[in-house]
Amino acid sequence: MHTLILTLHIACGALAMVAGLVAMRARKKRGLHTRIGAVYHGLYVGLFLSAAVLALMDWARLWWFLPIATGSYAFALLGYLAARLRFNGWLRFHLIGQGGSYIAMVTAVLVVNAGVGSWWVWLLPSVVGSVLIAWITREVAAGRRPLSD
Repeated sequence: MHTLILTLHIACGALAMVAGLVAMRARKKRGLHTRIGAVYHGLYVGLFLSAAVLALMDWARLWWFLPIATGSYAFALLGYLAARLRFNGWLRFHLIGQGGSYIAMVTAVLVVNAGVGSWWVWLLPSVVGSVLIAWITREVAAGRRPLSD
């Protein structure tokens, strides 16, 4: 059972990373961007649930998966709901939520491959990603990047 859940977790994460890149590169209008965004959110739900199950299956060793997965999914949910509900200031929250959830996935890949004890894998994606999110948010606010076509 553990192998099945882990395989599902890895598949959801890998596919979400690809979907996230496609959504980032797609024209920001209804169509590919919104469809892939919905796929990204669905994959992130699978990623979150599989992480939660893995944590519960080996609580003594992996308890920390649960708060990290919850926080990561909270970013994805914020970005998804902001775009769906379009409340005041929605775009900023969409960029922060989707960007933050992607940073979490990149961090997870680096942690798994470089090791939990490597401090830079926990810090580097957040620093680089936060700078990129701040930059794109300013570009959109200044009108240098269109909201949609």
